Amino acid sequence: MTPAPQMRFGEFIVLLAMLMATVAYSIDAMLPLLEPIGQALSPDVPQRAQFVITAFLVGLGLGTLVLGPVSDAFGRKPVILIGIAVYMLAAVVAATADTMTALLVARFVQGLGTAAPRVVSQALVRDLYSGRMMARVVSFSMTVFALVPAVAPLIGAGLGNAFGWRAIFWSFLVFGLISALWLWLRQPETLPLERRVALRPAKLWGALREVLGHRRVRLYLLAQTFVYASMFIWLAELALVFNHSYDRADEFPRWFALVAVLAAPASLINARLVLRLGMRRLVTLALFGQIALSAVVLLVLLLGSLPFWGFLGFMIAQFFSIGFLLGNLNALALEPMGHVAGMAASVMGGVSTVAAALVATPLAYVHDGTPLPVAVAVLLAYVLSAACMARAQRYH
Repeated sequence: MTPAPQMRFGEFIVLLAMLMATVAYSIDAMLPLLEPIGQALSPDVPQRAQFVITAFLVGLGLGTLVLGPVSDAFGRKPVILIGIAVYMLAAVVAATADTMTALLVARFVQGLGTAAPRVVSQALVRDLYSGRMMARVVSFSMTVFALVPAVAPLIGAGLGNAFGWRAIFWSFLVFGLISALWLWLRQPETLPLERRVALRPAKLWGALREVLGHRRVRLYLLAQTFVYASMFIWLAELALVFNHSYDRADEFPRWFALVAVLAAPASLINARLVLRLGMRRLVTLALFGQIALSAVVLLVLLLGSLPFWGFLGFMIAQFFSIGFLLGNLNALALEPMGHVAGMAASVMGGVSTVAAALVATPLAYVHDGTPLPVAVAVLLAYVLSAACMARAQRYH
């Protein structure tokens, strides 16, 4: 019997958003601080500071692959709480690190811990809801979650200016403490004992084969991977484009906040439309809309130059589309996997994160100071995602 959430729906949405936002805050708040970190811990090669983001993503992806199945065996709540504890401990180590190596190791471990609130919270939603209602819950939570990217760079820049770059890691400690206490005190366990799956290698392997062997799930996984790749490309390139092409490096946190605020309503709109139009149609419309826009931007860049306001509009539209893509793709993949929801969420989150980072990293390094590489890379990513989506629909 599916347990009902005891907290109010609105409070559950905000808590879910906060758990999901652990990833966004831990990445976006770092963006304005990479340069001072590189100068402090790696003055000979300050570019090594970029690996502060990469190390976190690698830990996040690997942890995501493991923690979903663990939560299927031991319950959602204890796994999330332990993961947050690891996240907080790594934040302390990062805040006191004296070498770049120590900082990168701490960030890797922090990524491992962050995987728990990221992936297990999705399984928690699947315990309580299904189908279009599940997509609606995720969309509402992503609307709240979208506020974090809006303020995270501003918080990072403000803390860095006031107290130095180490202050951001102490803020991660506070963030983790608040979310852990909230979950512990307010949210009951959602996976009863009779529905738990023993943590045995044979069963894990069988569940993994079932997830990856399902053609629709596999294709939705690939589609989500390419969407994540486009997002990682944007994060890697944004500061460089703002600086090299438009000479607005100091304004970056404020423009990033504006874009996040304007893109936030997408998830709320998706939550209203998904019950009427369905997940597959919304994903398809969003993908083809972004393909058309990216193609137009690419053509403009090839014929001349893109003014700042044009680039800003392109950026807003791209981030707006995320609200129609990630939540729906994830729900589409998890829908036939309710009996192994933890494994399915782990595979979707872990594989898509690691694979997207591998796809985006070489593309992100092809930088000539203009938005041209961004337009080419995201166009390619969305075309591949749409191709996977079209093929998946053949199996419905």
